[in-house]
This record gives sequence, C-alpha cells and structure tokens, in this order.
Amino acid sequence: MRFTFLALPVVAALLFTSVSAAAPTLRPEVSVVGAVVTVGDMFEDAGLLAERALFRAPSPGTSGMVSLDAVRKAAARAGLTGFSEEGVITVRVERQVAIVDDVALGQLIADDLHANGLVPVGATVSARFDAGAISLSAEAVAAPARLVTLRYRPGAAGFSARFQVAGLTAPIDLTGTLTMLIEAPHLAASLRAGTVLTPADIELKRVPFDFANQSGVEAIGELVGKELKRNTRAGVMLKLADVGEPLAVKRNTQVTVLLRSGPMTLTVIGQSLGDAVVGAPVQVMNSVTRKILNGVAVGAGTVEIATAATKLQVAGL
Repeated sequence: MRFTFLALPVVAALLFTSVSAAAPTLRPEVSVVGAVVTVGDMFEDAGLLAERALFRAPSPGTSGMVSLDAVRKAAARAGLTGFSEEGVITVRVERQVAIVDDVALGQLIADDLHANGLVPVGATVSARFDAGAISLSAEAVAAPARLVTLRYRPGAAGFSARFQVAGLTAPIDLTGTLTMLIEAPHLAASLRAGTVLTPADIELKRVPFDFANQSGVEAIGELVGKELKRNTRAGVMLKLADVGEPLAVKRNTQVTVLLRSGPMTLTVIGQSLGDAVVGAPVQVMNSVTRKILNGVAVGAGTVEIATAATKLQVAGL
C-alpha cells in the first residue's frame, strides 16, 4: 500500500503534464480561405473541436482584429473552455483572396464555346466586356468563378453572361462582344519580287476569323519555297496569289542546254527567251548559231531539249 500511495502524486503530475501539453494554443494571426473561422483556424492543437465554427470571416482580401474576450466567448460556445493565450491580446484574422479579372471571365466563356463546338478548328476566342476592365475579389479556392449561363448566337458578336464568384452572394451579369481569331501567315520583313520564301520570312499573327475565312488562310508549308510575285512590305498577310513557283530560268539569261541520247549528253550554251518554272516549256537561243530551240526547264539555269526535231537540230550543229 505504501508503494501505491507514493505513486499517486507521480501519476497525477504525469496526467497534468499531458493535459497541459495538449491544450490548444491561441494563434496571434489567422489566415483563412472560406467564409467561416473555425476552432482549428484559431488554435493550434484544436483536436476534435477543430471543425467547429467560431465566427464569420471578413470579406475576401480584407482583415480584421478580434479581441481576446470575443475569442473566449466564441470558443466557449464551440465547447472549448480552456486554452493557452501566451500573451495574445488580439488576433488578426485575414481572409485570402483570388482576383477574378476580365481575362479569367473571358476564358470561362471561351472554354464553354469550345466545349459546345462553337469555335472553328484552329480559332481562339477573345471576349471584350462592355464594363471594361474587371477586377473582383473572390475566395482563394480552386475555381474562384464559374459561368452560370451564356447567351450567344453563332455568327453574332454580342453576348450576355452570368457568373458566380466564390465569396460573393449575388451573381455577376455582364455583356460584351466576342471576336474569334485565327493564326495566319504574314511576311516578317519587306522583300523584293523574286525572293524565295523561307520559314524565317514568315510569322504567324492572329486575325479575325471572319476576315480570314473570306479570303482563306494558307498553311506555311504552302508558302515556303515559293517565290514572291511582286515587292511586298512587312506585315502583309500572305495568300497563294502572292507567290508562285520559283523560276528555274529567267528571260534573257544564260542557260545550259542539254541533249540526252542514251548514255551521252551534249551540252551547249544558250539564252532563255522566257521565264519558266521546273517542268515548264521554254524557248532558248543557241548563243553560237542563233537558232531557236524548244526545251523544258529541268533545274536552275538548265533546259533540256524537248522534241526529236530539236534534238536533230542540235545534233547537226
């Protein structure tokens, strides 16, 4: 019995130490996301009471000071009757904020149009709100805003939309116009007629879809390797009508004339009498005899004799 009597104070001390260590501790500063400040927000080691509400949080993006007396009363109502204050007199409560602007709202509209198949392939949507620049303070949650309804008729520009912003009770109704844009190839720098286009000569810029759709949008691959038909300034939207196949031979320039017969190839020098792309017919003049020969452009500055009669003319030279 003596052993038991002596052990009781020790056990009591251990129990007291355990309870003291587990007592909730009041935080001097609290940052919350939602509309309610809970016991777990306000106190460290809140235990099973952590999810119980204490009082409403301030509006998103704002803060307020709560007195120790107010904390005690709210904690008592929540069932917390004892906690460590550690010299805290007032508690600063801040509610985190997410800024919802016109860009974010416009993206919600674009996502909805894409999901419903109302955006042409390759096009993007840009929304312009009648209210101008928009900046709303919302709860800092994963989805601070959502599109509730959208009224838009395909082919029209105007729209009206209703949004629900986290932390705001009333919905937000907005109107505006939509512009659908698509990337189209433009000339990156001013170039002269006859320039053969390379990928570096072309840049993609966004233009209104309706405008591009009327005249057609070319793929870069259809333009690279083609030759400009005329002097063209930088920034011009390129069309197939602006380019052509690069000339293999040009009028009044010296060319090599080939005559192939079996394993033999006869070569003479001539002068092109016209322009021609690879595979196109062209007349050349023998620079020595001044005879006119009919051939086909087969490469840069090279013409091959095209007809048997012309081959005989060349062979007889």
